Amino acid sequence: MKDACRRGKLSAISSSNCINFFSIKPKFCSPNLHPLPLRGYAADTGVAEGKLATPGPDYSAVQRNLALELVRVTEAAALASGRWLGKGDKNAADQAAVDMMRKVLNSVHMDGVVVIGEGAKDEAPMLFCGERIGDGSSSMEVDIAVDPLDGTSLTAQGRNGAVSVIALASRGSLFDPGPVMYMDKLAVGPDVPHHVVSLDFSVADNLKAVASALNKPVSDVTVMVLDRPRHATLINQIREVGARIRMISDGDVGGAIEVAKPDPSVDVLMGIGGTPEGVIAAAALKCLGGSLQGRLWPRNDVEREEALRLGYKLEKILHTEDLCKGDDIFFAATGVSDGDLLHGVRYTSGGAHTNSLVMRCKSGTVRNIQTFHKWAKPSVTNIPSSDQRP
Repeated sequence: MKDACRRGKLSAISSSNCINFFSIKPKFCSPNLHPLPLRGYAADTGVAEGKLATPGPDYSAVQRNLALELVRVTEAAALASGRWLGKGDKNAADQAAVDMMRKVLNSVHMDGVVVIGEGAKDEAPMLFCGERIGDGSSSMEVDIAVDPLDGTSLTAQGRNGAVSVIALASRGSLFDPGPVMYMDKLAVGPDVPHHVVSLDFSVADNLKAVASALNKPVSDVTVMVLDRPRHATLINQIREVGARIRMISDGDVGGAIEVAKPDPSVDVLMGIGGTPEGVIAAAALKCLGGSLQGRLWPRNDVEREEALRLGYKLEKILHTEDLCKGDDIFFAATGVSDGDLLHGVRYTSGGAHTNSLVMRCKSGTVRNIQTFHKWAKPSVTNIPSSDQRP
């Protein structure tokens, strides 16, 4: 707590192993309200004093700290890109997020390799695929998938739903999309068994299976779809079955997470979206007990031929375990603009409020974190607007 005060960051953390916190939309707390410090085991595990903790796996302090370090990464990216909200420049917003995310990532104790980032080395100066990330002081070798700003257009237009996200897993665990930047996706929450739906099934059969699993009529099932011309046929098929449709303009990582909430506003996500976003969403859904299926969708013959040359099987359905192997998976997200999942950044005269989500698959822990960043205090995320003026 003392260290947090020195950095000018006060965090209110809601932690749960059954993610019930989703149903409570938190409000930002005053920076003058100092939560009582936890001591001993409570401080290490997040278990409140006065309650008996159930013995669990002996996770190392390094791994526990890594989960929270990732929040600092997405907070920094959100604070930087949030200043471009509604200013019409999506490239500037994205670059601000990239710059700050990389800066903070390089301070984290790990040996990381970017598997999913801003593009190939010759296309992106920072966070390119294959870039080594971290301070190199740790023997923990990890793969990293980043989307510094999921919803660049949303941010530029001042719309809801933009987030900064990162997923991290043991080396060799995350799927490398190679040259194919899009995939057909099907995501469901933990109440829908993954085997009852399939990209090989018709839209009607999948929606009937979802309705049966959720014990409600198909007419009450809500499907989230990206608003794109390529989805005209899909939308017509959904309407023919009688299901409801919720269209989103961008941000399908947050959309995929929506299906796994305890009281979700949508029941299933369908359609073609980014492959990198699909891998990140799969990591998040694995932490939440949901599932995602994907099938690579080349945009043209050049992508198709290159993928086949590299050995990718374009007809294969990629399941959650194919996209992110094992359970040593971390996920963090911070809201840039307001959304169903997270609050956006709130700037004050002397700092800013952020709302973040951090999850770890192995422990099943999901935390909703609210942080106040005070510009006057030294911290990598505490950069006043005068130093980052759009």
